[in-house]
Amino acid sequence: MELFKYMEKYDYEQTVVCQDKESGLKAIIAIHDTTLGPALGGTRMWTYNNEEEAFEDALRLAKGMTYKNAAAGLNLGGGKTVIIGDPRKDKNEAMFRAFGRFIQGLNGRYITAEDVGTTVEDMDLVYSETDYVTGISPAFGSSGNPSPVTAYGVYVGMKAAAKEAFGDDSLEGKTVAVQGVGNVAYNLCRHLHEEGAKLIVTDINREAVQSAVEEFGAEAVDINDIYSTDCDIYSPCALGATINDETIPQLKAKVIAGAANNQLKESRHGDIVQEKGIIYAPDYVINSGGVINVADELIGYNRDRAMKKVETIYDSITKIFDISKRDNIPSYLAANRMAEERIETMRKSRRQFLTNEMSILSRGR
Repeated sequence: MELFKYMEKYDYEQTVVCQDKESGLKAIIAIHDTTLGPALGGTRMWTYNNEEEAFEDALRLAKGMTYKNAAAGLNLGGGKTVIIGDPRKDKNEAMFRAFGRFIQGLNGRYITAEDVGTTVEDMDLVYSETDYVTGISPAFGSSGNPSPVTAYGVYVGMKAAAKEAFGDDSLEGKTVAVQGVGNVAYNLCRHLHEEGAKLIVTDINREAVQSAVEEFGAEAVDINDIYSTDCDIYSPCALGATINDETIPQLKAKVIAGAANNQLKESRHGDIVQEKGIIYAPDYVINSGGVINVADELIGYNRDRAMKKVETIYDSITKIFDISKRDNIPSYLAANRMAEERIETMRKSRRQFLTNEMSILSRGR
């Protein structure tokens, strides 16, 4: 892998390779962009096939966090860490404490949190060595389980998408097909049920499906039948890439709005969805409630303030649709443009500030 060529192509700022022989730590911290503020992004632990694969994942995820944080209106840049190892058997206290010391060495340029393969308990160990970590135990002033907040953000974003599609943001009477009934999706179902939406659900976890049937009056369908159900809104809340060549022809929904990451298998599927007249709420914007919530920890967590910020996802989704119409581009590209415009505005402001400072200094000679 030609690392510098890759970093230059996508304008990455920094990568940090961390190793601690005694604990077995092998970590890669990728910082993509800090124009808006310090880089915030979680730590993923995974059994990568090789080091190159781990590097690519860290870089890809860090760039995604730049866009996610910018689109969410946060004064934060994007970064990510990957730890090479099996999260089921390779973890130990020394590993995460060593990792915390590496983060401390970056002096606030990067702030971490939990991600795939890591837990609140792991972040507590990181916290024992550095303050630059979020998503720790509530006993330390954290916001706790982010799933309910993420779900609420998806709910308000879905309402914005409904308004674009149907002219009204009410979900009462609307049929929503929810793929996956995990922690986030279950809380989303609760919001939808309380507003009077009709729910169709599926999941490989039969107990979760049964709970949704019993508590929310949901209709259960086979995992392969969720795409073709008669519904108003398809809400992917499980694995990514469910918007693809096989599923798009089956969709009867007018809206796609869900919590899953990387919902489009390829970018071109966003173009196809647009051509079919389906309103798509870009995933990294509508599911940003969790990062908005943990970001509030950085200024002393206040739940009411955090929830008010999460509610602005409605406005962000609406703005994306406005940009989509303004520039005649699919909504997934409009989301990128919204994030890029915010970053570029700040870059111009900083350049102008530096120019003014240099001018003042030169006149003072």
